[in-house]
Amino acid sequence: MSEPSDPTDQIAAEQQKPRKKMGRPSKYTQELAAEICERLSNGEPLRQICRDDHMPAWQKIYEWMARDKELSGAIAQAREQGADAIAEEALEIIDTPPEYVLTKTGESVDSGYVTWQRNRADLRLRLLAKWHPKKYGDRQILAGDAENPLTTSPDASFVADLIAKIEAAKR
Repeated sequence: MSEPSDPTDQIAAEQQKPRKKMGRPSKYTQELAAEICERLSNGEPLRQICRDDHMPAWQKIYEWMARDKELSGAIAQAREQGADAIAEEALEIIDTPPEYVLTKTGESVDSGYVTWQRNRADLRLRLLAKWHPKKYGDRQILAGDAENPLTTSPDASFVADLIAKIEAAKR
């Protein structure tokens, strides 16, 4: 087939050619869902997973979750497992021996490295406390909840004293 010589014919021929798909995949597949859940359970954040070229945008995952309760449950369970993986990673960071540097007086611990490692572990633990407060947060009861309801029991002596003061004020 020869190329059209007229420029308008060339434009029409270009418009009829099949276009290459642009953008990220948006079709849900079991394989894609399984990979997302596997990576989440290893502690990898969803947005980081979705940065891969073969992954859909993170917003699309939330759309899928809204439509598919089974997928939503699988992702929630994978995130729980991922939180444990992040906690284990924080322990590994803390347990890693510090690096040493040579100084004029000999070998000593690299304080910059120690600070960096502490910050890495601390950030992971703080994120876990925010994401999963019941499991990883500091337990602080400021008000009653289902497990620890507030109870009130009037102190009879206080009430009797109050009544006596009111009666004394009336006299």
